[in-house]
Amino acid sequence: MPKLKTHSGAKKRFNLTKSGKVKRAHAYKSHILTKKDTKRTRRLRTGAYADCTNEATIRKMIPYK
Repeated sequence: MPKLKTHSGAKKRFNLTKSGKVKRAHAYKSHILTKKDTKRTRRLRTGAYADCTNEATIRKMIPYK
């Protein structure tokens, strides 16, 4: 079986936990932060888990993580 290529965008965006869940960051945190209130940007800093419906697809994109 040949080696699988890792999706370059996915390897930067997702991580796997020891239990097998897919960790991700929140969106809307990169720019135009002045109009977003502090409470919102603080909430966006925390991590989150990918939805179970997308987990299988993400795992295929990052086979060696």
